Amino acid sequence: MATHLVWLRNDLRVCDNPALFAACGSGERVVALYIHETDENIRAPGAAARWWLHESLSSLAGSLNKTGIEFRVESGRAGSVVDRVRREVGAEAVHWNRRYAPGQRAVDAAIKSSLRESGISVSSHAGNVLREPWEIETGQGKPYSVFTPFWKALKECAIAAPLKRPERPGNAVRPGGIDDDYRMPKWSEKLRDHWSVGESAAQDALEEFLEQSVLHYPEGRDYPARHATSRLSPHLRFGEISARQIWHSAKAFAHAHPEQSAAVEKFLSELAWRDFSYHQLYHRDDIASVPMVEKYRDLKWRHAPAQIKAWQTGQTGIPMIDAGMRELWETGYMHNRVRMLVASFLTKNMLIDWRQGENWFWDCLVDADDANNPASWQWVAGSGLDAAPYFRIFNPVTQGERFDAEGDYVRKWVPEVASLPDKFIHNPSGAPEKVLISASIKLGEDYPRAMVDLKETRRRALDAFGALSADR
Repeated sequence: MATHLVWLRNDLRVCDNPALFAACGSGERVVALYIHETDENIRAPGAAARWWLHESLSSLAGSLNKTGIEFRVESGRAGSVVDRVRREVGAEAVHWNRRYAPGQRAVDAAIKSSLRESGISVSSHAGNVLREPWEIETGQGKPYSVFTPFWKALKECAIAAPLKRPERPGNAVRPGGIDDDYRMPKWSEKLRDHWSVGESAAQDALEEFLEQSVLHYPEGRDYPARHATSRLSPHLRFGEISARQIWHSAKAFAHAHPEQSAAVEKFLSELAWRDFSYHQLYHRDDIASVPMVEKYRDLKWRHAPAQIKAWQTGQTGIPMIDAGMRELWETGYMHNRVRMLVASFLTKNMLIDWRQGENWFWDCLVDADDANNPASWQWVAGSGLDAAPYFRIFNPVTQGERFDAEGDYVRKWVPEVASLPDKFIHNPSGAPEKVLISASIKLGEDYPRAMVDLKETRRRALDAFGALSADR
């Protein structure tokens, strides 16, 4: 009986899974494998992502069981585990969907070479992005470095239709166990209050977004107190839903509701930013550690542990920043606009290395992945591609006044200042003493004073970044 082994990674779904589909079409027996990889050049998921991973693997085990596919979860160096498991199950072929970080590609290439030397068939498939990173290039045959022309080129490409759920004959099999060692500490249980995990939950989230929210997405996505975004990012990060499933579902919805086509187009352009991030990840050095704009590799960052701690814990005295950091800690998520604000505050007003912020997000976000997380941090810091110019520095007070004018977002996450009038909700340190007394707030005791002067630190950042630009 021909046995095919499917190595699952960031593709924890049954539908539109090319590796799984190919194995089911060729093998009489299919075994799925997930590995908690310990290879040195594989970046281990952060704490919040490990919680999601455990829940997602548990959900996937049930789905595979119903499809008649055996499932095993192992830990160790990927090459050793794949070789051992394929011997144990007698697999004559191995399948996986491609991944794109430099370390991941090195691991996969070594395993592919070793298996083929042993006479094992190995097939890698396109299952994680809309188009493979090498399939889109400029007229000069080079990778794109600006999003707008990348998006224009992507729209002209044919996006493959999603594959159906593989049909398996025979009875369901007993699912493999899930390793509890990779769960987060008990405090992670609070994430259950904010998320439903798994392939079915991902499909429900997409359907709900298209039916209820996409019309208001282009404008509403900038307002953190509104429920205008899809919140599909963690489902995409773990591959509980594929980018092309989202693409084609959104296109079908727009066809059925032409009055919402413009809103759907805006949503799909944001989905395309994910592909653009993977485009950067594939074509360059490790973007989690190496600035993509070379001149910024020499920037002298500040060392300020106490300030970093205040930023991490939402105690900076700038309500919009503190609200975002507290939302992150409580839910494993942060609104997209607020992500830009807290990143700009850290890298520009605090002049702290973007890699420290990227690492904190990596540990706290349920949706932190190898491409989006570092690419987004570099974009805000000014060292990334298609980056905002270094002199574009977000002011969290004026941003709050514009996008949270009534203070709903801040009041939810920073209740210490909830009694302030709207005029001062985003700038308690600028409120007159009588206003603070009326609100029963004593700065420095009930809520911190602003940790930095936004104008002075803006000038400091401009000088630091400008000096590097002048030198080149």
